[in-house]
Amino acid sequence: MSDRAAFETLFRAHVGAVHAYALRRSDAATADEVVADTFLVCWRRFDRVPDDALPWLYAVARRCLANRLRAGRRERARTAPAPVPAGDQTADTYEQRTQAREVLAAMAGLPDKEREALQLCAWEGLAPADAARVVGCTAAAFRVRLHRGRRRLAEALDGTTVQGLRREEAV
Repeated sequence: MSDRAAFETLFRAHVGAVHAYALRRSDAATADEVVADTFLVCWRRFDRVPDDALPWLYAVARRCLANRLRAGRRERARTAPAPVPAGDQTADTYEQRTQAREVLAAMAGLPDKEREALQLCAWEGLAPADAARVVGCTAAAFRVRLHRGRRRLAEALDGTTVQGLRREEAV
């Protein structure tokens, strides 16, 4: 199989996951740019992509996203923020949004490394060993971050429930 065909296969297999990763951490336009940047790096370094490519792609997307977010902060410092559009305010949606805001606020209070550990495992569905490769640490160090993050998140949420689950079980 040629490099181009192998790259196209890899792209089709993982573009959705990489896009979801970026979208959970940024707006839609930034997520699209991160995906493009990630697969550009992948093409340029295709000879270095491991067989289990998804954690490697997440690591590349993580760095691309950090670059985009830094650039965005610089741009926002020069311009006024755009208003946030009001969404649907039905009772169910309101309750779900309230719960989501509480979880996100609790996540925001976590140390960066612990928050990222929770996101990689819960949002991206990575095993701790694969997530450790994404962030560039040992699997043991990552499991410690994950454990601490879960414990702190549970403490921040005070063990109350989210849609029938104890909050510490939801992560």
